[in-house]
Formats: sequence, C-alpha cells, structure tokens
Amino acid sequence: MTNTTTAPPAPSAPSAPAGRTSGWIRTPHARPDATARLVCFPHAGGAANAFTALSAGLPEDIELLAVQYPGRQDRRAEPCAEGIAELAAGVAAALASRSDRPLFLLGHSMGALVAFETARLLEEHGRVARLFVSAARPPAQDWEEPDLALVGDEELVAGLRQLGGIPEPLLRDPEIVAEVLRLLRADHRALLRHRCPEGTAVAAPVTVLLAAADPKNSLEQMADWARHTTGGLDLVTLSGGHFSLVERPGESGPILTHHIRADLARAEQVPAPAEASADAPAAAPADASAGEEPLADLVREILLDGLEGRAPKLSTDLTTLEAAAREVMSPDAYAYVAGTAGSGATGRAGREAFARVQLVPRMLRGTHRTDTSVTLFGQRLPVPVLLAPLAAQQVAHPEGETATARAAAAAGVPMVLSTFASRTLEEVAAEAGDGPRWFQLYLPSDRAVGESLVRRAEASGYSAIVVTVDATHLGFRPAELDRGYSPFLRGTGIANFTADPAFRASLPAAADTTATVLRWAQISTDPTLTWADLAWLRRLTRLPLLVKGILHPDDARLALEHGADGVVVSTHGGRQLDGGVPALEALPGVRAAVGPDVPVLLDSGIRTGSDVVKALALGADAVLYGRPYVYGLALDGRRGVEHVLRCLLTDLGLALALTGCASLADAGPGLLFPREPVGAYGTHPLARTTSDAPGSSGTPENGERR
Repeated sequence: MTNTTTAPPAPSAPSAPAGRTSGWIRTPHARPDATARLVCFPHAGGAANAFTALSAGLPEDIELLAVQYPGRQDRRAEPCAEGIAELAAGVAAALASRSDRPLFLLGHSMGALVAFETARLLEEHGRVARLFVSAARPPAQDWEEPDLALVGDEELVAGLRQLGGIPEPLLRDPEIVAEVLRLLRADHRALLRHRCPEGTAVAAPVTVLLAAADPKNSLEQMADWARHTTGGLDLVTLSGGHFSLVERPGESGPILTHHIRADLARAEQVPAPAEASADAPAAAPADASAGEEPLADLVREILLDGLEGRAPKLSTDLTTLEAAAREVMSPDAYAYVAGTAGSGATGRAGREAFARVQLVPRMLRGTHRTDTSVTLFGQRLPVPVLLAPLAAQQVAHPEGETATARAAAAAGVPMVLSTFASRTLEEVAAEAGDGPRWFQLYLPSDRAVGESLVRRAEASGYSAIVVTVDATHLGFRPAELDRGYSPFLRGTGIANFTADPAFRASLPAAADTTATVLRWAQISTDPTLTWADLAWLRRLTRLPLLVKGILHPDDARLALEHGADGVVVSTHGGRQLDGGVPALEALPGVRAAVGPDVPVLLDSGIRTGSDVVKALALGADAVLYGRPYVYGLALDGRRGVEHVLRCLLTDLGLALALTGCASLADAGPGLLFPREPVGAYGTHPLARTTSDAPGSSGTPENGERR
C-alpha cells in the first residue's frame, strides 16, 4: 500500500454494495443484555471464526460481533471484495441497525484498515466509541506488501509458518492450503489498491495493540497511528507474535475489557452531586473555596453504606495496599513497582523516619473546616499533594497513566508525569483536561530529544518541569534483577520516545522493535550530567524548573544557582542508593539552605495524611505521593486511584483539624514533639556542613517554612 494525496470519500450515509445486504456479522456468543458491542475485523485470508475464543472470554456486558468478509466459508459463493472501501461500506451498513449500544471496533492486520474506514463512515452518525488496531501499520504508511500474485505457493506457505496463526497440521492439508492462499491473494489485491492520505483521521480514540515479537511491525511504525486520530492514542504491548491478539485471548481479552468499561464509565459521568458515592467522587472545587471542603465526607459515606451492608472494595488503610496489590500483580510487575535498592535500607529508613516524628495536637481551635490549598509558582493548588512521577504504569493496569490522570483530575490532585510513561504526554494531558499537571524529565544524552520533550510538554499544558538528577545510573535493584525484568526493554514505558519526532529521526532507516528499544537505552539518560546541563535546561524553557533528588543542602544551593526555581527532597523511594539518608531527615537542612521563599517539596516514604502534616511541619510546601496510588491502580484501575486519593486527602484534612490547624500555614515546627527533634531546622548534621563544593555559601541560617 502506498500513500497518495486523495482519500476515498466517506458517503454521508453508508450503504452496502448491491446484492450484499446481509451476512456480514456473526455473533459467536449472543449477549442480549450487553452494554457494549465489540466489532472485530479479521486479517487478510481470515474469517469471522478467528475471534470465537476471544468472544468466549469476554464478560457478559460485552458482546462480540465478528465480521465475515465475502468469498469465504458460508459466503464462499460471493466474489471477494475488490477494495477496502467496499468492505467498510458493507460492514457500516450492517451495523446501522445495531447502534442502540456503544460500538467499539477492533481490526487485526488488514482488518485494521477495514475497521478504520468503517469508523470513518459510522462517525458521521457518532457511533464509534473507540478503535482498536492490532498488528497493522497506520493507513497512510506504505505497508511494503508484495503482490502475492507474483509469489509462489511454497514461498507463501513459508511466510505463513513464520507469522503463525495457522496450525501446522492445517498447513499440511493441500485443500486447506489452496483455500487459504486463494483468500490471501484476493484480500491482498484489495489491500494493495487502498490509498489513504496523511491527514485522514477518525474522532474516536485509538488503542494500538503491538505484539512484542511481531516481525512485521515496530513501535515506531505503530506510533504513527497518532496521525490518524483526533481522539488520542495509546499503545499496549502484548506478548507473542503477529497473531497474539487471537492466539492469546486470555491476555488480550482483559485489556479490551478494561478499555471498554473505562470508556463507558467516562461517557456516563455527569457533574457529581453533593451526595456522590465513593465510586464516583465529586470533582475538586474550582472556585475560591478550593481546599476548604467539609471534613470527613468519605468517612460518613462509608459508614452510611455500612448500614446497608456495603463495605469499601479496597481497604482504607493505605499502608496495606501493597500486600493486596501483590496478590493481583504479576511477579514481574510487583518486583518493578515495589522493589528498592540493595538491602532495602533506604526504603525502610524512609518509613522509620516518619515513625520517629510525633505530632502534638492543640485543642479548641475551631477547626470546623481546614484550608488545604497551597500556592506554588503562582498557581493555587487545592491540596499540598501531587502524584509522584512513577514510570511504566501499564505494568500495574492496562490503562496505565491515562487512568491515573482521570483519577487525579477528579480528585483535584496535580499529576507529575514521568518521562518513562507508558502513555504519551499528549494522551495524558487529554485525559487530565483542565487539571494541573507537571512533567518530570530524565534529560536524555541526545539533547535534541530532550529539547523536543520539553517543547511537547509546553505545548500540552504542563505547567512545570521536574528534572530528576538522582538516576543518571540505574540503582542496583535485586527484585528486578533476580527476575531479569525491565518493562522498558519490553517496550513498556518508552511511549514518549517512540512518539517523539526527534527520537524517531535518530533511528536507523529500518529500525524494528529491538532496534528502537536499544536506541532508547542508549540515550534515555545521561550519566555525564553536571550543573552546567541544568543551566542549559533553564535557558531552554520559561516554565518553573524543579530539581528532584536533592538531599544535601549544598546541592540545593547549587540547584538554585544554576537556574532551579524549587527543589524536591527525595531518595527516589529508596530505589537508587542503598543506605542513604531518609528524605524526611534531609528536609530541614535543605529548607534552611534555600530559605523560606523557595518552594521545597518532599518525596519518598509518605503513606498517610499524618505523614503529610509531618512533612509540612518540617519545612515542605507540598509532597509527592508515590507507590500507594499505583497499588490502587493495580487493584481497581481509575477507581482504585480515586479511592487512594480520597482516603489520603480525608486523612490529611482530619489530621490538620485534629492538630488545631485551620490552614497549611499553621502546620509549623510547633506541632512536633520534642520542639526540635533530630532533623529539625538547622540541627541536622548536613545542615551544619560547610562544603568545598563550588558555589557553597557555608553554614546556612535557620529558616522558617513560608
């Protein structure tokens, strides 16, 4: 297939070709009470029965409709279609009477083109909820397919063996082989005639299903589907080869189900009333009263539900979610998310540091309401909590960062998106809507790619850049190493690169999936970074710039001297250096070093609302909240993240009220017992250190949190 400048017109009302008004749709498992229909389009040479196993594995609320092309099986007497547009018109006409429920289209290989053109026809009537495409290059690309009329039978059979999809005993049956080759050649003639220009797009979101071992398709090729949708693109990696979609229904079925149910839930969302349930929390207030909500709404909801025999699906004890998530996550995924460096000493010390800090509440302060809002870089945020940048969230749930973004927006919590996300920054921005969002940057060694990432973040409405400096080398993480597991080397967590024009331009001409991943590994981080590189980044963008991974007061000063607007005190969740100082204990020295007016955030070790109050009392303006929300994502997708955030923010509001704080400004060192514990302002050993590092200004003065 080759590109051209004209596209086949989409008729205003789809109609079937003459003489072909029936027989297009098969229903392997009728589900009359289903809330959605998944329409599946087979590959070249394939038939409707390719999707029987997939249909059997879908839940009762999703009915699968399999497309039967003319010229095969019970339609063998009909001539094969002459073109993709002819197939699309026939299917669109057949689906016209089935628009009473949301339609999701799924095309495999050549079927992806038929599904795409069918979506174009149906969208004139607003009938397509999402398009899934599997093992197929985008419509405008040259598929580089040979004319099979010029290819001998033996060579074609050898190619079929390489791709899989047909059991070997069938390939030894001359009659079956003859029929398969007849259909394959006919369908390829239709494929070779198809033309689609670059600008042709559907409004529906597109989900690309890419098999990791598919010899015909690469990440770079599939990422170009983004040019053919205005509804957003995400990419899901499957295990297996070219026919993974149909050969592994136990893997692909749950992924399709998650997307369909999420889209249906989104379509049903309306502005939440005051009595919103725990499954559909009210959006964060957008007016001047943001951050001043009545306390304990969640507590009341849960207790009232308890009167009717309903308990929360997930525990409200956020410290228990890790154990629960371990039961549902794959061992590889759990090792990646929960693992720490070396012996795990830094991770354990991070939690122990919070346990050592104790709060002394003050009474009768009239805290009927608490104002949890904070202003950072001129932007008022409803809570002093942001979602930390956790990479490759698709390992926890098929929707990954898109589910997290929707949950964060509903809760009014800003999300910090990782460079190593499994969804592109543009897709996440679309899901976040008007919600505040920041972009975390691992500065690549290829500066052109780094600049491109920053420009894309600016264009997509991210309001700050958080550059991480403590991961220029990957930490020694036994949990991952013992399993030989990296999501990135399997194609998950590199979406921002495969969708980036500068990165794609750096790839070899015929780069396959392996070459793409290897190129990512070569340039994704830069172990040669110095403070001069931070100054380069400062000149590149006008967005507020924070440096994440700071523990030493002198490094905090150096960050400011080289252009940073704020710092994030962090141990990377204990994932980098074994035996490092806990972030909470480093916080007071960093605050003293930068003074009261520089935004300082704390990351690593926070689990509860009281933990947030302790961080605020020791000098943080806000915190980054990490692993618990990913455990919620693994347990219940978007709703799981929403549950975690509602619990955390309710706990935070109550902790402030119970310590006598009407606002965050009241959460100072006076809340702590004793008044100056180890690690408080100016008393931490690091805070009294005079460094020989360039730019050091000597022993800092004590400073109060602004």
